[in-house]
This record gives sequence, C-alpha cells and structure tokens, in this order.
Amino acid sequence: MNPGLVVEKVLKVIEEIYTERRLGKIEVHWLTDQQLLELNIKHLNHDYLTDIITFDYSRGTRISGELFISTQMVQSNAEEHGCSELTETQRVVAHGILHLLGFGDKSPEEAAMMRTKENEVLARL
Repeated sequence: MNPGLVVEKVLKVIEEIYTERRLGKIEVHWLTDQQLLELNIKHLNHDYLTDIITFDYSRGTRISGELFISTQMVQSNAEEHGCSELTETQRVVAHGILHLLGFGDKSPEEAAMMRTKENEVLARL
C-alpha cells in the first residue's frame, strides 16, 4: 500500500463530491500510537489514543490542514472491523478531510452522518 497514493485518491473523490470547496494544502503525517498520544496530550489535552487528529487551517472555501494518523491504530481498526488495512486507511483519511469540510463526530447524530459521508467516499474509490 502506498499511503501517498491513498491520500491522492481520497482527495480526488472529495473534490468530485464537494465541488463548492477548493483543495488547499493538506499534509498527512503517519505516526506511531505513542507519537499520536503525545500530540493529543500536548495540543488537545486529551490523554487517550485515537486513530487521527485533524488540525484545520481552512479559510473560506479553500480547505487546508494537517492530518496526523496512527498507523498502528489503523492496523488495529482494520482487524477489529474485519476490513483490509487499505480500506481502513482510506476511511481514516476521508474522516480527517471531512473534518476539514466541517463535519463533526462528537454527538451520535454527527457520528452517524460522518460514517455516512465516509462510506460515500469509500464507495467511489
């Protein structure tokens, strides 16, 4: 699996779906669980593991930001959900970009909408 190619493909699909938004600079960083945990504690004051942290630098209709993804958590999630590591990587990248588009996941309703949007992206890949 080529992570850079995964990101490119997900971005292309996002661009096709959300034509009213323009893609700016989106950086993706691949980290270990420990590195992502340290980032989570330092910048968000959250002392727990997660699969992705998104920093949103979007302005107006241009989406930009940084995605920090735990490769270990992606592997673990893939095993837990019975899917390939590629599919889980695509889902997590889509998830982060959807955050840049303004979709949340804090409430059950937001989380359900986020999952729907992730599935829409995955179906087009």
